[in-house]
This record gives sequence, C-alpha cells and structure tokens, in this order.
Amino acid sequence: SLGLDIALGIGGLPKGRIIEIYGPESSGKTTMALQTIAESQKSGGVCAFVDAEHALDPVYARKLGVDLENLLISQPDTGEQALEITDTLVRSGAIDVLVIDSVAALTPRAEIEGEMGDSLPGLQARLMSQ
Repeated sequence: SLGLDIALGIGGLPKGRIIEIYGPESSGKTTMALQTIAESQKSGGVCAFVDAEHALDPVYARKLGVDLENLLISQPDTGEQALEITDTLVRSGAIDVLVIDSVAALTPRAEIEGEMGDSLPGLQARLMSQ
C-alpha cells in the first residue's frame, strides 16, 4: 500500500531481510503477507508460504491476487520441519518472498509427541534460536 511505502521510506519491504509482522488476532497480518506475495508474483517473483497454522484460505488468497498455482505451499507437521523447509528455500536463493504463518504456531516435535501435562519449558525458544 502507498501508506506502508511512505512509512517505510523505501517503496516496499527491504529484500534479503527478516521482517516480522505482529499484532493481535485478526489484525491483518496474514492479509498483509498475502498482499506482499501477490505483488511479488505480479513482477515475476517466486514465493513460498509455510503454513504452520494449516489455515491458508485459498479463496481469500486468490481474491487478494495470489497465484496459488505458482505459490510454493508447505504445511509442516512440526516447528523443526518448518524451519528445515525455510532453511532449504532460503539457501536455494530461488525465493523472492517467503512467509511463515505463524511463528507462534511452530510447535516443537517434543511438545507434539509428549504426554499431556508434560512440563517442557523453553522448547519454542530453543527451536527459534537454532
């Protein structure tokens, strides 16, 4: 959007950087990410969407201009798997925009496989620091 371009002062998001969009639930974070993908695709960009929430709405994405046939989509089972996929895509150098939706949904394997009620402090923090 023009307002975002003006606020950032660079005419878009900086390339080669990690950008975190945060805010309360239903505040437009995924919408902004999908709009970024749509704009990149319009100019020939290759984009990927790591759907950790397993909540990507294809109808909504299409309405925002996302070309789903040319979008790399992954729905990982664990946080570790999501980060492995992300690492592979980034190292390939072939991706212009990569979205992880959302970091909060990156559940560590040990938490998924653990017993209900297990105390596993700091698991997500350790996952994110790798």
